[in-house]
Amino acid sequence: MKLLEERIQRDGVVKEGNVLKVDSFLNHQMDIAFLEEIGKEFKRRFEGEKITKILTIEASGIGIACITARYFQVPVLFAKKTQTKNIAGEVYTSKVESFTHGKVYDIIVSRQFLDSGDRVLIIDDFLANGKALMGLFDIVTQAGASLAGAGIVIEKGFQPGGQMIRDMGIRLESLAIIESMDEQTGCTFRK
Repeated sequence: MKLLEERIQRDGVVKEGNVLKVDSFLNHQMDIAFLEEIGKEFKRRFEGEKITKILTIEASGIGIACITARYFQVPVLFAKKTQTKNIAGEVYTSKVESFTHGKVYDIIVSRQFLDSGDRVLIIDDFLANGKALMGLFDIVTQAGASLAGAGIVIEKGFQPGGQMIRDMGIRLESLAIIESMDEQTGCTFRK
């Protein structure tokens, strides 16, 4: 998605350790008009999939998933990283290692909101090592739901997650795939 690549080049900041900060427009402060374009693109790419739920993980994926859900006219369900009093009853759980935080989380989804009748599209902001997606796939599998695929805004193509997901035969649509990042020169994108 050319518009996304241009925005990353203009407003993204590459930090040490292969960290790309896009928090000025994507996942801290959100440019809603820009997210509308992202939502439209995910709708175009997954047209005809009969999606019934969009699943993401807290917190950065929620805004993107919500905008995307408007185009599919379906609810958004997000996996929580901590058990709360608000989640009562039976839950699906999976372990996820966060690349950004260097921490392992138990993610939790209430069984009340996901079942075998659902066709799920997973939406997230980044794909690096694929651990978050694997945890979300696990939850979809536990529910007996069917997986339409995963829509990722930014994939770090130089890390193993994208290839691992594709090798599993899962449909993966990344709007921008970064081949390399450098603090001085910025990002180069897969053509």
